[in-house]
Amino acid sequence: MGRIPLEDNFNDVINKTQRGLNISDEDLALRAEVSPEDLAAVKGGKPIDVVVRRLARHLHLAPDQLEALAHKRWYPQQPVFPKGFAAFNTAYEDMTVNSYLVWDARARIGAAFDTGASCEGMLDVIHAEGLTLRYIFLTHTHEDHVADLARLARESKAEVWASGLEPAPIAGAKTFEENAHFHIGAIAVKTLFTNGHSPGMTTFYITGLSWPLAIVGDSIFASSMGGSATHFADQYRNNREKILTLPRDTVLACGHGPITTLGQEKLHNPFFAR
Repeated sequence: MGRIPLEDNFNDVINKTQRGLNISDEDLALRAEVSPEDLAAVKGGKPIDVVVRRLARHLHLAPDQLEALAHKRWYPQQPVFPKGFAAFNTAYEDMTVNSYLVWDARARIGAAFDTGASCEGMLDVIHAEGLTLRYIFLTHTHEDHVADLARLARESKAEVWASGLEPAPIAGAKTFEENAHFHIGAIAVKTLFTNGHSPGMTTFYITGLSWPLAIVGDSIFASSMGGSATHFADQYRNNREKILTLPRDTVLACGHGPITTLGQEKLHNPFFAR
């Protein structure tokens, strides 16, 4: 998978945080002591540093990291998995979405995580590696993440699993609770409920590969996190308590944007760097 742009620009981070905290433009401008015109300019994508930093402090974001994001000074270093992991990035309407494949190279057993807009690339790898796909795990059931689920399930005959908390259940899917454990040969998968962006948003924590791996869906992005107009605080809390407490070398496979690592996000993500 080639270099994928960051999911959110600095103004996206500002806008989703302001929306999640339910702060009006008038109130934010007053708190941060910036003019309505400068606020509108920054929210529209103009990187006025002094305004960006003032807004960051009043939105509980890290000013240095938000300013760095505004000037595109950082991109996550990409971890390398010699075997057993593949990432796919497919176009869905006006965005791109990620899906992932994990497998035990010795047992030739695999699991898919979401499908993206198309599972064709994933099926190519499954066939090339001679894999039996045992599971299809869903981080959540938003359409962009499950758009090709019917085809992948039909062609692989794999079991489909999703959180029972999702408001749009998938017909025929089995449901798991939090801290459910699955095994793919020698690879272990544990479910962590990281809801907020979606009621059943699930992070899958995986061990047995070259690096610990968390497939986080839309919980966290490189330099950002999933938004919600109504459950933003839940998403932030679950990210901090369930993802940021994982081992520092954990690779974060996000639903959109590039892959990153927990250590990098603790240094560069405006939501979590301190």
